[in-house]
Amino acid sequence: MSPKGASEKPVRFEPEPARLLPWESKGLSSKVTRPIARAVKPLMRGRMLAGFLALAMLFGAVGGAGATIILLGGFGPNGSDLTTQIRQTLVSEQSAIVAVAEKVSPAIVTIEIVLADGSATGSGVIYSADGWIITNKHVVNGAQAILVHLQDGRDFDGTVYGIDTLTDLAIVKIDATGLPAATLGKSSGIRVGQTAIAMGSPLGVYTNSVTSGIVSALGREITTESGRLSSLIQTDAAINFGNSGGALVDSSGAVIGINTAIATDTTSGGSTVATGIGFAIPIDIARPIMEQALLGVKLSRPWIGVRYASIDLRTAKANNLPVNEGAWLDGDSTSPAIVQGSPAERAGLKSGDIITAVNDIAVDGAHPLQDLLVQFSPGTEISLAILRDGERLVVALTLGTRPNK
Repeated sequence: MSPKGASEKPVRFEPEPARLLPWESKGLSSKVTRPIARAVKPLMRGRMLAGFLALAMLFGAVGGAGATIILLGGFGPNGSDLTTQIRQTLVSEQSAIVAVAEKVSPAIVTIEIVLADGSATGSGVIYSADGWIITNKHVVNGAQAILVHLQDGRDFDGTVYGIDTLTDLAIVKIDATGLPAATLGKSSGIRVGQTAIAMGSPLGVYTNSVTSGIVSALGREITTESGRLSSLIQTDAAINFGNSGGALVDSSGAVIGINTAIATDTTSGGSTVATGIGFAIPIDIARPIMEQALLGVKLSRPWIGVRYASIDLRTAKANNLPVNEGAWLDGDSTSPAIVQGSPAERAGLKSGDIITAVNDIAVDGAHPLQDLLVQFSPGTEISLAILRDGERLVVALTLGTRPNK
């Protein structure tokens, strides 16, 4: 979200320096290693040097793979054919991004909010033609009034339909029909390295901006002023203040995430925004509350009432656990593993139990317990595979509703 003076319209004026609001990612530290500068003695001069410069430019145009092919294949007929193919591939990728921008941009909105001490802006995604918009909770928190700006120049008053109790998400409603709606994808199938396109209104002024990059990592966990967020998509597509609530899109034009935070480097004692480290909430986590809004029901999340640690090789070795994957129910005297009066207690779960599967889907690094549970609605009965003192059990549990706190 990007703040500004109360009387200014974010889509009409140039940006001003923005004060930081709760959507900036806090508590993240990153050690930056600078490359060592070394003097390089030129080996060639004149025409030979110019030839190498031209070759370097060609390598930059076709990418590292193309450069390797040219070096190996030379500039003969075969090398020329391969270079042409690489260039055609790059042109095809660029054309795909252009097509995605044209397809999705009409569904990206700028959200202007009036606060008690001024105003601020963020982004949002229209996901239903009847005026339903997904955005970030921190974008609309404390809003006394909301104005939604569409790409076609229309403005609508907005209201907050509901706030998510699990993540930094919220649903905004405007009174309109026949709106352009974004296509929702599936974040469960995305892979590290695939194309990622960020769309939103950076600084609240540069509306419908498009930046592209890749999916840098999956399953990230960060701490923000709004709380701890997990299972996030990390991307190097440029995300700036004001992009909060905008879309992260794949190369087909399907929304795979909602842009939420950027990393800050606090190693030097300050708070410097890191470059190329942004985070988005996967659309599979957002989808249940989006559907609840369409049904006209109160936004809610499932809850079982346990505290647990995700098991990996290190955790298993350090705690002498019998398996390398799962959710280990672990707590202490102040924070017990099983919350009193919770669905987990009623189902008979105990501290030290290891949940290994939910409805026969294994709990592992690719499928954390929370991600498996979030797809269900409160009141649904599920089966949990449990490992307890070397014995494998199957426990039936009816999901409760996640408390606000």
